[in-house]
Amino acid sequence: MKIRWYGQSAFALEGEKCVAIDPFGPMDGLASHGLVFDYPPIEGLEADLLLVTHEHGDHNHVDAVGGSPVVLRSTAGTHDSPIGEVVGVASEHDEVAGTQRGPNTIFVFTLDGLRIAHFGDFGQSGLRPEQIAAIGEVDIALVPVGGGPTVGGERAAQVVRDVNAKLVVPHHYRTEAVNFLDPPDEFLDALGAPVERSESSEIEVGDAPPETEVILLAAPRS
Repeated sequence: MKIRWYGQSAFALEGEKCVAIDPFGPMDGLASHGLVFDYPPIEGLEADLLLVTHEHGDHNHVDAVGGSPVVLRSTAGTHDSPIGEVVGVASEHDEVAGTQRGPNTIFVFTLDGLRIAHFGDFGQSGLRPEQIAAIGEVDIALVPVGGGPTVGGERAAQVVRDVNAKLVVPHHYRTEAVNFLDPPDEFLDALGAPVERSESSEIEVGDAPPETEVILLAAPRS
């Protein structure tokens, strides 16, 4: 399976089928607030399934993805899809029950024999026991680590431990393309797992490693 990071929380996971997650659209309005969002546009991506974790503009630009995918949009529950069962776990984008930034859906699914969880913009103080039970143990966790509106540092590391993730791909953190999030360093230090720093925004994944490892993908550039 190939994992491609487009920046922020946007991914394409391509195996027997292709799953796109959290595509962003034009973010020009941020400049007036002194915020930089300079990832290249998502182009040429066609998917069988498109997942949107929440309805913010840097996550829900469904028109960026072609191929007439089935769209599961910000909805908790157990869903049928072109890749089989997808579980959407209700969560929040903040520490105050979603009253500041709204809801967030954690999507859990299996692709090419690997159980994957994408945490969107998970911002709670931590996973609740019922959320941990619904997610289960995962082979690959796509976790926000940049703090601010999401978990970061030790809170993000605890999310990884709670689901016993074997391969961790961080996202939603400060890079040369965004200036309003924290770098991943505090998270990496808190987790204490081996880190591979890729020179590419894409990786090929076979079997999950026996112990937790982190792959820090290179940020896409314009």
